[in-house]
Amino acid sequence: MINATAGKILLARINVDDNPSIVQAFRVQAVPALFALRDGGILGEFQGQLSEAAIAQFLEQMLPTATQEEIAALIARGDEQSLLAVLDIEPGNEIAIVALATILTARGEGEAALSLLARVPETENVRKASAAARLSLRPPDDYDTQLEKLLDSVKLDDDARQQFVDILEVMGLDDPRSAVWRKKLTARLY
Repeated sequence: MINATAGKILLARINVDDNPSIVQAFRVQAVPALFALRDGGILGEFQGQLSEAAIAQFLEQMLPTATQEEIAALIARGDEQSLLAVLDIEPGNEIAIVALATILTARGEGEAALSLLARVPETENVRKASAAARLSLRPPDDYDTQLEKLLDSVKLDDDARQQFVDILEVMGLDDPRSAVWRKKLTARLY
């Protein structure tokens, strides 16, 4: 049945005896259990025996709609016009909003990027894009120099603290300086 979806549905089989943490995370009560996942969330599920017709109906409901396929294709293009087209179809599409905000920020339109990002709930990707947009409004010449200047003010000045956090967010966890500056920030605040 999965093969009939022409790659639109992928099947991953998990041995419940070998993967108790997955069984617990998904709260499996009976086997077989089938969970349909999309974008990191559970789209649908069933547990226990079902007829072949019931399974086929379940899979049919999990297939992306023509609109969802169109949105995915537009996002994959990644250009500004395609992303705007996504937002015409689905105004709250986080992926398109973050990608478009990144384009706006790179073009020097940080305010427009922040306004766009305010339309969606805060997630890690939204937070990073927002930090980059805020920094684009006042780009630091050198992160270390800017962080050193801000460090004295972070305890009492909300704006300084936000700038400090924005720089750390843009630096990312992979930058070895980030851990050092995070420790300094924590020491200063507490």
